Amino acid sequence: MTAETFTVYLAGGRQLEVLAAAPETGLPLVMHNGTPVGPVAYPPMIEAAAARGLRLVICARPGYGESTPRPGRRVADVTQDVAAVLDELGAPHFVTVGWSGGGPHALACAARLPGRCLAAATMAGVAPYQADGLDWLAGMGAENLSEFGAAEAGEGPLTSYLEAAAGGLAAITGPEVAAELGSLVSAADKAAATGEFADYLAAAFRAAVRNGVAGWRDDDLAFVADWGFTIADAGAGAPVAVWQGDQDMMVPWAHGSWLAAHVPGARAHLLPGEGHLTLGLTSFGAILDDLLDLAGR
Repeated sequence: MTAETFTVYLAGGRQLEVLAAAPETGLPLVMHNGTPVGPVAYPPMIEAAAARGLRLVICARPGYGESTPRPGRRVADVTQDVAAVLDELGAPHFVTVGWSGGGPHALACAARLPGRCLAAATMAGVAPYQADGLDWLAGMGAENLSEFGAAEAGEGPLTSYLEAAAGGLAAITGPEVAAELGSLVSAADKAAATGEFADYLAAAFRAAVRNGVAGWRDDDLAFVADWGFTIADAGAGAPVAVWQGDQDMMVPWAHGSWLAAHVPGARAHLLPGEGHLTLGLTSFGAILDDLLDLAGR
């Protein structure tokens, strides 16, 4: 199955690149991609959504793809864009899933679009940077330690760091993905990063930096700042599921454990043997089934 790309025009002259798949009459599944990932969909994910009557919708966050950058954006700001896209689609309700850096954005939808967002799930999603009792960087691969060290130093140092790092992603191919990710891939994830799935990841990385690093930079700066909502807001706004593997070097197990313990009413799926990438490869159907159950669908 394929997806079409279109543009949504927003107040203030901004635009969003949006990817939407069939069925057009399906309940929208707004998927928030990771960091840095452009507006690209994995065909088996489209098929898994369609088989459950869901229409996969990916909104490229500002600075990714053809979406206008929005410097200084907070995580919560994504909800304005999601609402505008849903209005364009004529959809009163939706469910949402966020993978990795998309996780906080899915939680934002639960918090800031109550009633419209029927349920939210995080797949290896990061916890708040100032989370009480969480060593946010512990267990991350060396590349993430360097990246978020640059983010802590501010926009200038982070931009310089990401511009150098983007060179390795601009023309990456599937067979190069595992090596390019370096210490961020566990043995489980390295085994997963092959074939069609690796080709998808490579295409998503290329799309992320096609027009520069603004989306990547502003994601990172948003993660280490105040998100604009609380974890309690997310749990109060919609049912939430937390999915996390213990073989994750990008977003460590402790993040998922913290979210599971602190999002009110969260349904926890803390899975031994799963990594960061494997959740998207082997668990996506189960995540959607759980999401629909939470939504009462």
